[in-house]
Amino acid sequence: MPHLMIFIFVPIFIAVLVFGIISARKRREAMSALAANLGLRFDPAKDRSLPRRYKFLDKLRRGSNRYAYNILSGNYQGHEIMVFDYHYQTGSGKNTHHHHFSFFMLHLTAAFPELVIGPEGVFSKIAQAVGYDDIDFESHEFSRRFCVRSADKKFAYDVCNARMIEYLLSNCDFSIEIESNMLAISFNRKLSPDLIEPNLNRLVTVRSLMPDYLFSGR
Repeated sequence: MPHLMIFIFVPIFIAVLVFGIISARKRREAMSALAANLGLRFDPAKDRSLPRRYKFLDKLRRGSNRYAYNILSGNYQGHEIMVFDYHYQTGSGKNTHHHHFSFFMLHLTAAFPELVIGPEGVFSKIAQAVGYDDIDFESHEFSRRFCVRSADKKFAYDVCNARMIEYLLSNCDFSIEIESNMLAISFNRKLSPDLIEPNLNRLVTVRSLMPDYLFSGR
């Protein structure tokens, strides 16, 4: 019986491994082609220094074995951006879990306090854990569907203006982080390469919805 199990599972394991290798190679090729089309740089290698440089962003300091890979960077529509696949690990031994998702970053021309905007539920628990209350807004629908946390409530209200709220209510599949000179949006999964450019456009749109007066005098 043990020999039979080996004969059954070894080919399955090999097939899964080969499929993973082929899928990763195709993803790198697609990301490289996208970078060339958009005039961006592409680096497929694992970069463990990136999460250390930007560890002030919540999502880049979770777990262990953190690294970015398949990194696109450069100027896009007048903004310095980075887009990458991201990995971190939780648990250990047989309970080890690997997490992969897509992360988009845009350099801002001014520095700002921390602001996190995400779907209600998981984010509200995080906010409570770090001692921040969920900030409420006049839009009950927005307050119901999103958790917004920041030590600077005025900044939160400035960013979550009427136009931003309207946009986010129609685009509720990503989370936003603003801190220091960085604006980031992230997803809970790796996006297919054909969704990278549309979401780069959404990142730029979020930036455009931040009021101009926030950048004056800073």
